[in-house]
Amino acid sequence: MSLELTRVPRQLPLHHNHTLKVSLHKGKPSPKISIYLAFSVSPSRSTKPQTPHRRREPKEPIFVFSSSSSSSVHQCHNYYIKKMTVVIDKHNVLVGTFFAFLFLYILRQNIWKREKIRKRTTLKIQNDSAVSVLRHENGGGFSSADDVIVVGAGVAGAALAYTLGKDGRRVHVIERDLKEPDRIVGELLQPGGYLKLIELGLEDCVEEIDAQRVLGYALFKDGKNTRLSYPLEKFHTDVSGRSFHNGRFIQRMREKAATLPNVRLEQGTVTSLLEEDGTIKGVQYKTKDGQELKAYAPLTIVCDGCFSNLRRSLCNPKVDVPSCFVGLILENCKLPFENHGHVILADPSPILFYPISSTEVRCLVDVPGQKVPSIANGEMANYLKNMVAPQIPSELRNAFVSAIHKASLTKYLESFYTLRKPVASTINTLAGALYKVFSASSDDARKEMREACFDYLSLGGNFSAGPVALLSGLNPRPLSLVLHFFAVAVYGVGRLLLPFPSPKGMWIGARLISSASGIIFPIIKAEGVRQMFFPATIPAVYRAPPVD
Repeated sequence: MSLELTRVPRQLPLHHNHTLKVSLHKGKPSPKISIYLAFSVSPSRSTKPQTPHRRREPKEPIFVFSSSSSSSVHQCHNYYIKKMTVVIDKHNVLVGTFFAFLFLYILRQNIWKREKIRKRTTLKIQNDSAVSVLRHENGGGFSSADDVIVVGAGVAGAALAYTLGKDGRRVHVIERDLKEPDRIVGELLQPGGYLKLIELGLEDCVEEIDAQRVLGYALFKDGKNTRLSYPLEKFHTDVSGRSFHNGRFIQRMREKAATLPNVRLEQGTVTSLLEEDGTIKGVQYKTKDGQELKAYAPLTIVCDGCFSNLRRSLCNPKVDVPSCFVGLILENCKLPFENHGHVILADPSPILFYPISSTEVRCLVDVPGQKVPSIANGEMANYLKNMVAPQIPSELRNAFVSAIHKASLTKYLESFYTLRKPVASTINTLAGALYKVFSASSDDARKEMREACFDYLSLGGNFSAGPVALLSGLNPRPLSLVLHFFAVAVYGVGRLLLPFPSPKGMWIGARLISSASGIIFPIIKAEGVRQMFFPATIPAVYRAPPVD
């Protein structure tokens, strides 16, 4: 290949003196593309060549593309045109095609961004119009000119109210009971949840409530145990799980939301949604004093918990109640592994222990079935002492029995709704799968799956860090969940076939794979395939991040 640069001879008029002729040659003649660079110049009134100090400067360049194969200098009316010839090997057409597609892709992205900005502007105009309409319909103003009504001030409602209020929205929160709740669920915050608190500016809500740091889990089975630590090496030292009294945590979040001047918390019971022409315009509620009132806002968000009175008016979820939790508080009890949650793989279902204060440990006993032993007539106490206590590790057994005698039993139905939030689908799926795997079963394949899961997690390294990262919310990728779940199944099959395969082992191995598929796939289907693997395809309204 050669590159040839030729200056135009001096005999040409002066206005051509700085024109260069460029040619590329490679072997045989090839197709050529010519690029003309034209400068707009006022025509000369004199036929004599202009002197250098009288020559006029060129104006804006005009680019003209041609397929001509010659290389020369042209004068076209008011334009002096410089022509450059570039020779392109026909075998490099693919390179040109690539850059053409790249140009079109960039152009398409710019058009898409402009369309997104246009839609966002349109949505804001519609929201502002809705506010104006509602103010007009209610005599110039509705209740405190609210932008958003939030029904329920639990973890979701309080966090949402604070976030919207910090964003400048006028939020009206209506909560049935503003006193500190007494619940036995929502007491262990995973590290991924703590990172979300930091993102929302709510991390101080776990302070001043005697919250305990949680660094992982310990599994107990048939006298064996293994410790599974959260993979926190890449995070700040303050990042970990937190366990606490649920009521104290919720009260701190409510107090935090109430510090904003544009967030108003009111105690009241929402009885119905105000709907007109298929649009929710507000709520009707009864105040603490029994007064019936109405509140209006362009947006109403219902987050009043699993026992919601309004859920059936918004959707028709399928409710499954596979078991209930019975909760106890063990006082002045030291766990075998400090700052760890403890999972005992008992029969018929798992038992959980975790600290909720510096002097208290929560115990949750899962009792399968919708019909459970009665607490009132002592059936539950007998069940716990005779069926559960013998399976508790010796370090915790005496404290467990003492808690039963104090009759501080609390029952909570563990209801599972198939309508879940996409952001929690990975944790929900893993939790549901582990519950089924860790529950005792008379099926040989399920028993082998349980043994394989315990041994797989005991291997350490990525075999334990991967699943724990999924459960802790540090790794929300559903594909990792599916890979680890079936890795456990394959590990179980390998245990059955080594050192020498047998017909019985091969049969149980095939059933193990089938059992694993029967556990994971229905849960994924219930959560929603699109929600888990393609969340970006779910219709949603996004707003741009605030500008500093």
